[in-house]
Amino acid sequence: MKLGSLALVFFTTAAHGQLQSDWERANEEILRQSGERLVPPPPLDRSRLVEVKLPLTARTDFRYFVDWGSVSASADRIVRYTLVARSPSGSENVTFEGLRCQGEYRIYAVADPGGAWGGRASEWRPIPRNPKAVHPALVKEYFCPGRAAIRTSEEGQKAVRAGGHPGIYRETRPDSAL
Repeated sequence: MKLGSLALVFFTTAAHGQLQSDWERANEEILRQSGERLVPPPPLDRSRLVEVKLPLTARTDFRYFVDWGSVSASADRIVRYTLVARSPSGSENVTFEGLRCQGEYRIYAVADPGGAWGGRASEWRPIPRNPKAVHPALVKEYFCPGRAAIRTSEEGQKAVRAGGHPGIYRETRPDSAL
């Protein structure tokens, strides 16, 4: 009898859609309340990491990378991506984030050292004006040509792989400054 009941629960759950991850269950309501659709964090693929080029004025020891395959654009004009911040000692913070070209960003999830996503989505925060911060560079150089969000995921992925959006003028940085 118990086996039959268990099978019924399984098939009923499967009929209503896929099983949700812990992250999806924890964040579904908070994102629905903000009018956003639930976009689960993609698995990090380290072979797709591309370093974000910060402006010459941004002298920082941290290095930032985006998994170009994680970049997505949506109808709600939010650009989502996986960001890796690496310290000089090699420690890393991995986050799944979204940004709005009007000057806001949100952290949706944080990866643990094993790569599992966790945490709750943050509130939307203003993008700092600090030139050492990565978010102003992502807006200005990659995801917001003409102050408008990229239109397609492919456009954002190409911008990351190219080291910046082709529609944005950027200062050149000599290779020795990297």
